Amino acid sequence: MSTFITISVQQKDKDFIEHGFKIFKDIDFSLSSYNKNSPIYRLNRDKKSKINNYTYEAFVQSKKFYKDTDSYFNISIGSITKDLYHFGEDDRVASRDELKEARIDFDEVYFTKDEAKLGKSIKVDLGGMGKGFGVDKAAAYFRANSVEATISASGDIRCLDVCTFDIRNPFGDGALASFITTKKDLGISTSGNYVRFVKSKANNHLINPKTKKSQTIFVSITLISELSSSALDAYTTASSVMPMKKAYEFLDSLELAYVILQSDGKLKVSSNISDYALKK
Repeated sequence: MSTFITISVQQKDKDFIEHGFKIFKDIDFSLSSYNKNSPIYRLNRDKKSKINNYTYEAFVQSKKFYKDTDSYFNISIGSITKDLYHFGEDDRVASRDELKEARIDFDEVYFTKDEAKLGKSIKVDLGGMGKGFGVDKAAAYFRANSVEATISASGDIRCLDVCTFDIRNPFGDGALASFITTKKDLGISTSGNYVRFVKSKANNHLINPKTKKSQTIFVSITLISELSSSALDAYTTASSVMPMKKAYEFLDSLELAYVILQSDGKLKVSSNISDYALKK
């Protein structure tokens, strides 16, 4: 998942932590496009592959998120993120001609419970929801064992108890804002264009699948909700690459609160933020 995973529990529950990390390890293998033995790596290379239960469930959810977001969440973006920019590997800047020729088409991602296939020149990248998916699976394990854990995979957090969290300041040290949640079992997901990019933020990993261009409208989007962490991860990814008006209309239609830093420097906080969190 190319990130640090942290799990916090009370001292009495420390023996549950090891299995929580094992869940993340299994999901990382199932969704990785880097591990040469993983189902996704083989799928991208060979255009067909056997898949496991985690991979299948991630595909099912990705199809739902594709529909929910008017196709702004699209895992077939891999033809750009993997083939052209090589994000997370030997990063490079894609040329205009390369981007023009890149094929993005979710309808050419075929899967059953046991196998997946791809159309010609299609590659998939599950990075837009993978961390949230892992957080969900770990959270389900801790819930089943009545453990009030806080699980964090970089910008994706699940607080099974009330917790505090910071939104990173993209322009310097410290936090942009700090909050304490007002209810249990909330997810927090942040997506920004300031962490993974090549040479400049104009070539960041948040790519609009409709225009094939990196987004520059929002610096960061943070969502807070009782929705699943995989949904929040996908929705931050999708809303980050939408036109501004569409992004706000989409987010306002969901049961969540948001804190958004626009590229023009304006900080937008949803009017219902106190339903989910209070500023410290």
